[in-house]
Formats: sequence, structure tokens, C-alpha cells
Amino acid sequence: MKIDTIRAITGPNVFSHNPVLVMRLDLENLAGKESYEVAGFIDRLLAALPGVRDHHCAKGRPGGFVERLYEGTYFGHIVEHVCLELTDRAGISVNRGKTVLAVPDRVYDVAVEYKSEPGMRRLLEIAVEYVQALADDRPYRADDGIAQAIELVHGDELGPSTKAIVDAAAERGIPWVRLSEDSLIQFGHGIHRRFLQAAMSSNTSAIAVDIASDKELTKSLLARASIPVPAGRVVESAEEAMEAFEQIGGAVAIKPLDGNQGKGVSVHVDAREQVSEAFDTAAQFSKKIIVEEMFQGRDYRLLVLNGKFVAASERIPAQVKADGLHSIRELIEIANTDPRRGEGHSKPLSAVRVDPVVISCLRKQGIDLETVPADSKTINLRENANLSTGGLATDVTDRVHESIKLIAERAARAIGLDICGVDLVVPDIAQPLSTGGIVELNAAPGLRMHEFPTSGIPRRVGAEVVRMLYPSGNGRIPIVSITGTNGKTTTTRLIAHVVAGSVSHVGMTTTEGIWIDGRQVAHGDMTGPRSAATVLSDPEVEIAILETARGGIVRNGLGYDWSDIGVMTNIHPDHIGQDGIEDENDILRIKSLVAERVREGGVLVLNADDPLLAGVPERPKVKRVAKRIVWFTFDTSNPVVQKACSAGETVYALENGVIREIAGSRRLHIVDATALPFTFGGTARFQIANLMAAVAACRALGASVSQIRARLRTFDPGRHNSGRANLYSIRDGYFLFDYGHNTRAIEAIAETAAAWRANPRTCVLGLPGDRADRMIEQAARSVARAFQRVVLREDRDLRGRKPGEVAEMIAAVIRRENPDVQIEIVSDELEATRLAINRIESGELVVALCDDCAGVRQILERCGATPASSFTRRRAERKFVA
Repeated sequence: MKIDTIRAITGPNVFSHNPVLVMRLDLENLAGKESYEVAGFIDRLLAALPGVRDHHCAKGRPGGFVERLYEGTYFGHIVEHVCLELTDRAGISVNRGKTVLAVPDRVYDVAVEYKSEPGMRRLLEIAVEYVQALADDRPYRADDGIAQAIELVHGDELGPSTKAIVDAAAERGIPWVRLSEDSLIQFGHGIHRRFLQAAMSSNTSAIAVDIASDKELTKSLLARASIPVPAGRVVESAEEAMEAFEQIGGAVAIKPLDGNQGKGVSVHVDAREQVSEAFDTAAQFSKKIIVEEMFQGRDYRLLVLNGKFVAASERIPAQVKADGLHSIRELIEIANTDPRRGEGHSKPLSAVRVDPVVISCLRKQGIDLETVPADSKTINLRENANLSTGGLATDVTDRVHESIKLIAERAARAIGLDICGVDLVVPDIAQPLSTGGIVELNAAPGLRMHEFPTSGIPRRVGAEVVRMLYPSGNGRIPIVSITGTNGKTTTTRLIAHVVAGSVSHVGMTTTEGIWIDGRQVAHGDMTGPRSAATVLSDPEVEIAILETARGGIVRNGLGYDWSDIGVMTNIHPDHIGQDGIEDENDILRIKSLVAERVREGGVLVLNADDPLLAGVPERPKVKRVAKRIVWFTFDTSNPVVQKACSAGETVYALENGVIREIAGSRRLHIVDATALPFTFGGTARFQIANLMAAVAACRALGASVSQIRARLRTFDPGRHNSGRANLYSIRDGYFLFDYGHNTRAIEAIAETAAAWRANPRTCVLGLPGDRADRMIEQAARSVARAFQRVVLREDRDLRGRKPGEVAEMIAAVIRRENPDVQIEIVSDELEATRLAINRIESGELVVALCDDCAGVRQILERCGATPASSFTRRRAERKFVA
């Protein structure tokens, strides 16, 4: 077997609502074979991994997977279950996966949920190797690979401080995403976006961080604020350090000027012979060294958020307790086996590391690493109490005297630091300050001593940081997600246009680009999750209107976790034969993800006239979350509509050309659809369907009837809906171009053209080469019935077809369906457009189903065509009557 690719899908997707890794797996020599066909394989698998006996699989009960093995299952499916089993051993247990055929006969997509992306990637690789070895009946050592996976998992984990904040945000429903390996986190959407890295936020002042990093400058500013700090000076040589020691008199602390985490710090330096050694230790971390007065007392860390005291811990230097049997070196090794200890900041406590500071501390006590101390004696390993060097912490939040709280708050405010760790040395934190004071202020202070104290009450300071960032709310902006086969772009644009009347900054994604506040910021098909992320991470955006297409959903899932409003316009045959899509039910399954991810209490807008969408509210994954269902329809006698009205649900219906909101016995006039230019006097029923969907979404957002009417009157098809049913007048005929590219879109355009009674009617047509033959043939039959002339062209991207293949196929079908149709083949789209324009007759309507809409528009404008913005039904009938 061979792994082609492994890709991560971080948002809700067609496999799971949780993040998954999708491995494209070529079975190679195991293609076409089932589990029971490889002699001895099942027995070897169950002996090697007995835990798989408990896997449920599709049977829904323990042992279900074993039954499948004996019945016969393909090897991609077996790899999935082996990988899931290995997650237990790697400490990232998950139990959900799915395997589907990607390329007939031998290539599968194996999808598994994950908690650690790098760890799970390695486990997928191991699973493939393991299953191949078992099939080949050869030995395989999985332990080494699993150890690598465990190391990758640990390296990928958020640190305790970051995790405490992220967990607190998740509890409040605040969306978050990890942006980098060093744990830069984005919280919230749009105008509520905040960044956080460790314990620094996007509100943290860069100047304040610089001040806190300069210990001497910090002391100077605190002294100006009449806050007690130790006397001292900055030195750059051992000689200067000795001078400072003698000037201060008594014990001093010697530390790097811009150090952190206790690195290079020596405290209680009280003899001349210790000064040089302490200077050399500090000089490993900074060129400038600070020598300062050593306050006598206990070592405390206070946490101040936005100028307010939150928590306090007493910090105790790293120490071991003797047992009378082991040396100090051995006692350190034993201490490091505590599961709470880990490398750096990965666990609640840091591992104790032997370094020159430890050696020096032991020497002061007259002992060394090989000493076996008396039983029960406590041996201090360092004199500084940083947790990062193996120290311990005891919560003292409830003991802090009010005067001490005030000093800490004033200190944080003095340098303007929003998240501030205040290091304080005083005899007793429960008493008013008499001696001692603040020795340091810390940007990005560790939170683990408060969240996970060695003793005392754990304090949920992560939640306090989140409360500082978000005093109220959940950091979200309204999200409207629009999907369906046809009408997505127009519906999206209509909603955004209406909303822009009351919201200053609207973010919108469509098949033609991304718009922020009415300005296009990206071009191309932007209907996938990356485009959604662009909008949701823009700090100007107040509401997101997202066109959400099949391709993005299949390949990369959704770009959001929950929407407020989901809209499904219709489900028609399209993309058959792509991405495992065999029929309309597969399309429905994919696009229903939008319905499934409408939040609790949100609104799902559905087309009641679409038989497939009528059943969406009863789909199990849609029903999991309670939401309000709103329908739109052309037919109020539709049983779905009747049932909805009886249940008190809201329906938007077209009655005598007017869209009405029906709720119980109330019928509210929303807008006259026939008066809006883009409906062409009501003849373009597909546009009215889009309009009803948009109106339903806007009303769910709280838009008033007057706002909807006013904004719709200003919706110009040419400016606001480029490439979607854009009508131009040229000489005595009309030219309409549209991006429609599937059978139902072509039928809808044809129905509109027929309502205008134009004669003749010409179609400029090309269809994507990646569509199934039967879909191309069906579209060709629709064209044959609606048009007298057809100019066939080709897309620039043939999508796997031979030159001319699709055009010849369409021509053959049209000739069989309607031999009277005049057919010409002009491969280039723009040349085909020019040909149709040059031949246009009085009373003729040319319909171009285009790929390059911008190019078609440029040709029309160069030929003197003008937008037919005032086109009405009456004008159509009068103009086109033969």
C-alpha cells in the first residue's frame, strides 16, 4: 500500500463535525482483496491488536468490526480501525473514522478524527505499515513509531497557560483557532477578533512589554510611582558587579537585565567569592547584568489583569525530600517521575534540571549531588523560586492584604501592562507592607501556578483572562451561509446588499471573489473555508454572508463552526461523477452540512418546492440541534407549506406577484417582486426564488420590511449581480449572459426566454468537461427545445476532455432532439460571443451561458450594448411579439 496524501480538515466536514485527517491510500497489491482472502491475516491482526475486538464499526455493537473481518472488508477500512486502536497507546484516543472509495477499485480516502495533527499523521503512517506487514506475514515493530507519535503529540500540545485560556473560551462558546506552532491563538470573529500568545493579548502594549523586559527601567518607573523596589545598578563586568555588591551591602540578587523564567538568576549572594560565579552565570543570558538588594521574606507572584488583582501564589524553590537511602542526584530523578512534571512549560510543574545554579546552591549547604541526606530532610536545590526551574506553588489568593493588592495593581498600571505577573518579596502577604517590595514585573506571566498549584485552591485565571478580553458575549458575529445547486451567488449578493443598509461593514464571499465593506479584496472562486476565514478574521467585519459551495465542503469542510442562518436554495443534478457523487442524494448529503451546522436557536431557510429539501428538517444530524425552520414557495397549496403553516412556522410565498410573509393567519406584504428589475417583470422565476430565499434570511436577521423594500429597489443587476442574468440591449435585440452551467440553470434561463416570446432565440453554450456524459446530454436536450440557433464553444479548461469532444457531444444530442436547430461550433468563447452579437436580428434574444463573464461584458460594451435595467414583462411581450 502507498500513501498518496494526508490532509487536515479543521472545520465541520462530510466525514465528521470534528477535525479529521484524510489519507488518500492506494491499496496497490491489496486492491480488490478482502480480509478473509489473505490467509491467516485475521488471526494475526487479532493477536497483534486484541483491542480491535471491541470496535463497533457499522454494526453498532462491540465485536462488530471482527464480524466485518470474517464477512470480508477491504484493507482501507482495516487501516482505519488499526489507526484508531493505536490512538489509545499514543494518548490521543479517538474512536471515529470513515473510509470511502475515492478512485474505483484501489484508491480510498481514510478519514479519522484527531486531537493532535502531527501525532495522528504518524499513526496513520504506522497503521499502513502495520497492516501491510500483517498481510505479508512478516514482523513489524510498532513501538518505536508509537514513541515518535507520542513525542509529536507532546510537542504539539498547548502549554498549560494557553490551554487554560482556550478551554475557558470554549466553555463560553467563543470560537478559536490556532494560527502557529508557537501557539498564537485567534479568538472571536470579525470585529470581535482578539489574538493571544501565551499570556499576551492583542491588547497588550508593546511598550509595556519592552519596559517589563528591562528590569532596571521597570524599577525606575515603579520608584517614580512611590512603589518600593530594591536598590541596585546595571553592570557589564565582574569588577563592576563586585563594586555594586560592596555599595549595596548585605545579600544581593544577581540576574540578567532582560532575562525571564529565572534563567541565570542567583539570589542570597552574600560573600565576595560568590559574586564572580553569579555574574558568570547571569552573563550566559545577557550582556548587561543587574545587581540589586536582596529583600528578605517570602517569594510571591500576584496576577493583575487590566489593573485588578486576580490571584496570588507563594513560590517555593525546587526541593527534594530525603529518604536516607538515595543521593540528591537520585532524588531529583525520582522527583522528575512525577506525572505533573514535564519539559519546559508543558505540564503543571517543570522538571528539575541540574545546572551550575543547583551545584552552587548545594555547595552553600556543604553538600553535593552524591550526598545521601538524612531521612525526611528537605533539601533546597535552588534559591530562586521560579516554576520554570522546578519550583512549587501554594495558592494564597485569599490571604492577600488589601494594601498589597493595591501595590500590585498600581505597579501593573504604572507600566501599562494588561496581563501582569508581579513578583513580590515580603515577610507575610497577609500583613500590610513593612519591609520588602516588588522585585520584578512580568509580561506573558505563566498561569499554571494559579491554575495548578502544588497546594491550595486552584484559581481559574484562564477564565479571568477571557473575561478581560470578552466582558460579555461570545465573540461571534452573525454568519449567514448559503448553499444549493443554483442561485447561491445571487441570493448571497441580495442578502449582503439588504444588510449593508443597516450594517456598516459586511463581509461577503462568492464565486467571483471576497468583498469587505463593499470593496473587492480577492478575485476568483471564493466559496470555500479559506475565504470564509478571510472574512471572519477581518477586524472590520460586523456580519458575514458566505456562499458555501460543494467543492469547498468536500475538500476542506466549512470555514466556521456554527452559523446563525443557513439557506438551501435547491438540489439539482450537478457534478455527478465527481468526488464520489453518484446522484442527487449525494449532493444533498454534502450540502446538508450547512443545515447541520446552524446553531441552536438559529434559522434554516429551505425551498419547500424542492422534494429533497422538504425532508432536510428530519435528517438526524439536522435534528440534533433545535433550530427554527423557515420555508419559501411558489405554491401555498404545497403539502409541505400547509404542514408548516399548521405548525406555526414562517413561510415566504409568491402571491399575485407579491412576496408575502405568512405566519399563522397573518399575511404580511413584503415586496412586489415584479417591480424589481432583476426579475424581468416577474418572468425570471428562478430570480424570484432567489429573492424569496434572501428575504427570508434578511427577516431572520431582523431587517424591517421598509429596509428590505428600500434596499431591493437599489439592487442593480449589472453592478451588484455581475454574471448572473445580466441583460443588455443591442441594436433591436437583447443579449443576456449568465454563469449557469448545469441542466437546471439552463432550463431556468430557457423558461425565462420562452416567456418573453422572443424570435429567434439563440444560445451560446459550453459545458464543463468534468460533468458526466448523461448530464451533458440532458443539458443539450433542454437547449434543443428552447432555442432555434446554437453556437457551441469550449471552456478554456477542458477538464480531462479532448478538444472538441464536449461540443460534438452536445451537437449530436441537439440534432437528434430537434433537427431544425441551426448549430455552429466556435471553440473560443469570446469569438463565439462576437459571432452571436454580429448576427443579432431585430426581436432576437441571445442567451450566452458563459465561463468568462467579464470578457463577455467587455465585448458587449465595446459593441455599444447598454444594460437593460428597466426591462419589464410588458416591454418584453411588446418588443418580442412576432
